[in-house]
Amino acid sequence: MYRAVTWAALDRGIPIEDEARVSCLADSLCIEVAPPTVEDGRQYTVYADGKDITWKIREAEVNRYVSPVSAYRGVRLALTQQQRRIGAAGGVVMVGRDIGTVVLPEAEVKIYLDASLEERARRRHHENMQRGQPSDYAEVLGNLRQRDRIDGSRQEAPLCAARDALVMDSTHLSVADVVAQIEAVVCAALAKGCEVRAEGGHGQA
Repeated sequence: MYRAVTWAALDRGIPIEDEARVSCLADSLCIEVAPPTVEDGRQYTVYADGKDITWKIREAEVNRYVSPVSAYRGVRLALTQQQRRIGAAGGVVMVGRDIGTVVLPEAEVKIYLDASLEERARRRHHENMQRGQPSDYAEVLGNLRQRDRIDGSRQEAPLCAARDALVMDSTHLSVADVVAQIEAVVCAALAKGCEVRAEGGHGQA
């Protein structure tokens, strides 16, 4: 959702450094996240004011500016309200850098999914290459390092694991391994009769 706001600002020529205008955009932009509508490898479809921007939010320029945008208080307030509305309905797995700490602190299941910076960069680089998008590993690594620095030091909802989150290091795990471990955690919660929600850490599984 923060990527959607970033893309929309860039698309409309709004200077990223103009916090007031970017925050106003976040407050008015209609963002929808739906099941995949196209069989092109996507895990979901993202709409901004009705336009499919699923892959556009993964472009290099969005990667470069999403952290400054996500640090704006007005943007965070607008999107946090939308995310809480979605989470309140239940039956959702929500991924983000402040889901368990700010958006849904009452979630019964919180998983902070992490991996080394180098491995996350390798995965992102591989993802870009698979989609036929130009990608330089060193540039991807630098962008991720910068994003981690900004997100970890911002005043509004800094990146950190919730105290009651299960921290899972996926550096040396396959996707299947990660899924199996998360399923085990969710099944254990279901056995206790909990309504299940989940959080993401760096979100690079």
